[in-house]
Amino acid sequence: MFITKKFIPRRTFLRGAGVTIGLPLLDSMIPAQTPLKQTAAVPPRRFLGIWHPHGAAPGYWSPQQEGANFEFSFITKPLEPFRNRVTLITGMDMPEAMANTEEPGGDHARGAVLLSAMRPRRNAVSPYLGITVDQLVAQKYGQDTILESIQLGVEEDGNFGNCNWGYSCAYTNCVSWASPVQPLPTEVNPRVAFERLFGDGTNPEERKRGRRSSASVLDSVTQEIMAFKRPLGADDRAKLETYLDNVREIERRIKLAMEKSIKEPSAEIPFGLPENKTVHYRLIYDLLALAFQADLTRSATYMLGKDLSGASFPDSGFSGGWHGSSHHGDKPENVASYAKMNRYHVQNLAYFAEKLAKTPEGDGTLLDHILIYKGSNMGNSHRHAHVKVPIILLGGLDGTFKGNRHIVFPDNTERTSNMLLAVLHKYDIHELPTYDAAGRKKGTTTSFGSSTKPIAL
Repeated sequence: MFITKKFIPRRTFLRGAGVTIGLPLLDSMIPAQTPLKQTAAVPPRRFLGIWHPHGAAPGYWSPQQEGANFEFSFITKPLEPFRNRVTLITGMDMPEAMANTEEPGGDHARGAVLLSAMRPRRNAVSPYLGITVDQLVAQKYGQDTILESIQLGVEEDGNFGNCNWGYSCAYTNCVSWASPVQPLPTEVNPRVAFERLFGDGTNPEERKRGRRSSASVLDSVTQEIMAFKRPLGADDRAKLETYLDNVREIERRIKLAMEKSIKEPSAEIPFGLPENKTVHYRLIYDLLALAFQADLTRSATYMLGKDLSGASFPDSGFSGGWHGSSHHGDKPENVASYAKMNRYHVQNLAYFAEKLAKTPEGDGTLLDHILIYKGSNMGNSHRHAHVKVPIILLGGLDGTFKGNRHIVFPDNTERTSNMLLAVLHKYDIHELPTYDAAGRKKGTTTSFGSSTKPIAL
């Protein structure tokens, strides 16, 4: 074997006549006999938060054994091939989603607690929550990507107005929040999501021309505004400077898009929403896998449905409506039917995990360099119980996150906010922003939402 200290820099591009092609992470980018983690070529850390409403069928989700080498339950069985990258957690509560004497009802109005660990303010006009885990990861790791984050889903709905018990619809329709007053809308149309990632156009060349055109237009607008602002007063100049900063950021991301070249899907991305739910779910998963592979984004959320969803999934072997079936009355035959629906969603997650596991990257695969959190704000949804919520952690994060674990907490002893704080620590995020009543940053803290102490992950 011939060993040389010469290697290709990680940020290498092939440049030709008007073409710039980005390269994936290659072995030649790692100095000879140097561990990958000691080089600049170390794969990025990624995060995906997956929300599903209506909890899980009691008795069918939690494995019987605690610790390593547990036997997967009926619902989680599809993830068994990825055992070494799977951590299941049983016994955690989500108190921020619970009704209380001051705010009764509204159990289907607090889904946004999932990634925020904050109790939503009951207000249909001025929603207020908190920044979410995905956005904190995006702020730290997304500055060199085309999109800091992306929010995807499968069910359409408006983000404003009164949805349930006087709560804003934003809490039901958005699990990603950039600040306490900035819910981020969810894109459910696969084509629109595709064009956000790769640009508009019916083929790669048209998309490339569109990106170039957009960049030149933005450059022209910037120059015109720079000339326009010279005679303005200080306040107006400051406002324009803020606007220009936003324009520069858009231009920077378009430039990054022009420098990247990856294999795009050979099949036509359909217009509108696919009729078949399985096709829709998996198409979104395909887009996420492609986005992570190309390093177009490192943080994402995926809403599998909305609270009070009436969607049905015949491919699961049961065709009842989601919300209605979740109120199973604790009747064994109804619970068993609902468990099929829960398992179906885990099967789709396993489909995604397989794609990631088959995509090499650095010293492992994409599955080794991501952490996926799939969860709900309910356990037994028939009882609207926000205790013993189902939690799946999947992936290796940086290649070292331990799997093959079923972590069990005694009843009423642990909350999901402490798990989220532990996840943030895994991303080396320890200083967290605080906000005033208007949603403006005012300082930092070491806690997250209602967290008190991170769990051991």
